[in-house]
Amino acid sequence: MDEQIEVPHYFLCPISLQIMKDPVTLPSGITYDRHSIETWLFSGKNSSCPVTKLPVSLSDSDLLTPNHTLRRLIQAWCTLNSSYGVERFPTPKPPIHKSQILHIISTSNTSPSSLISSIRRLRSISAESETNRRCVEFAGAPEFLVSVIVDSDSSASHEALSTLHNLRLSDSTFKSLATHPEVLESLTDFMKLQQGTHESSRTYAVLILKSIVEVADPIQLSFLKPELFVQIVEILKDRSSSLQIFKAALGILIAVSPLGRNRLKAVEAGGVGALVEILLSSPEKRVCEMTLTAMDLLCGCADGRAALLAHGGGMAVVSKKILRVSQLGSERAVRILYSVAKFSGSPAVLMEMAQLGIVAKLCLVMQIENGSKTKEKAKEILKMHSRVWKNSPCIPSKLASSYPTN
Repeated sequence: MDEQIEVPHYFLCPISLQIMKDPVTLPSGITYDRHSIETWLFSGKNSSCPVTKLPVSLSDSDLLTPNHTLRRLIQAWCTLNSSYGVERFPTPKPPIHKSQILHIISTSNTSPSSLISSIRRLRSISAESETNRRCVEFAGAPEFLVSVIVDSDSSASHEALSTLHNLRLSDSTFKSLATHPEVLESLTDFMKLQQGTHESSRTYAVLILKSIVEVADPIQLSFLKPELFVQIVEILKDRSSSLQIFKAALGILIAVSPLGRNRLKAVEAGGVGALVEILLSSPEKRVCEMTLTAMDLLCGCADGRAALLAHGGGMAVVSKKILRVSQLGSERAVRILYSVAKFSGSPAVLMEMAQLGIVAKLCLVMQIENGSKTKEKAKEILKMHSRVWKNSPCIPSKLASSYPTN
C-alpha cells in the first residue's frame, strides 16, 4: 500500500492498528477486527474490553456483533483506492450460529458412520475461528462428545475424544465434566491403551483429565478410583512416554494428591517408587521440579514416607537434588526430608540420614542459602535431631560450624 494514502482512523482496529477486515462490536460499543479481539479475549484469556476496560461475559454467544455497515464502508474505500495498490478483501464468512450446532447434534444417530460424520463436522467448524469454537462449546457439544466417549463404539469414541481435546474448553466446562464420574472412568480406560495403539487418544485422555482435575472441586476428587492411579503410575514408569504425556501425568498426580485418601491410592499404586526412578534418571529441570513436588505430597502420609525409606536410592537421590536443580527443587527436596525427619525419624533412619551425607548437605544449605524458606526448613531439621547429629563424625569439619545452635 502507498504510504501517502491516509487511512481513516475508524477503519483501524484499536488493538492491532491494522485495517479491519471483519469488524465486530463488543457490548461496550467499541469495534475491533474479529481476529484481533478474539485473540485478546480467548487466546489471551482477558475478560474486559481493551479500550473501556469494562468486563465482558466470555460465555455470551452474542458477544461479538458484526458491524456490517463499517465493513461495507471499508470495502468501498478499498475499491476506490485500488489504483494505489489497496486490495479489496472478500466479505468474511459469517460465524456459525448455535442453532446450526444443535441441528448437527440432534440429527446424528447411533450408527458409527453418522456419529463420526457429525463429530468431524463439529471439529471442522470449531477450527474456523475462535467465535465458532466458543459457539460449539456453549451449544452443548462437549456433553454430546462425552456421551459418545462413554457409550459408543471404539471408532466414534476416538473421534469424539480428539474433538473434545481440540475444542480447548473453558475451565467452567471442564468443571462441569468433573461432576460426571463416568467421564473420568472412560478417560482412565483410554489411558490403558498401549504405546503405539491409538497413542494420540491416550495422550488426549491424559491431557483432558489433567484439565478436569485442576479445576474440580475437592469433594469430586475424593472419589477417584484406584485404577486411575495405577494408570498414572504406568505412564510414569514407561520411559517411551512422550514428554507431553509424562508431564501431564505428573500434573494429575500433583493436582489430586493434596487429598489424603488420594495420596494413599497413589502410594499403593507404586507412585513413590516411580517418582524415585524418575529422579534417578536425571530428568530435565521442569520434570525434576514436578517430580519432587509430587514426592513431597505423597510423603505427607506415613505410607508414602515408608515407601521412600524402603527404596534403596530414595533418600539419597532426594538429597542429591538439593542445590542442583533450582530454588523450587531445593525447597521441595528439603520439605521431603523434613517430613521424614519429623514423622519417621527412628534411630535407624537418623543414622541413615547421617551416613548418606544428608545431614552434611543440610549444613551446606545453611552456608549457601540466605534467608530462604529452604534454609529455614533445613535449620528446623538439624535442630530437631541435634543431639544425634551435632557431633556426628559424618559431618565434615568445614560444615560442622554451620550446625545451628538452639
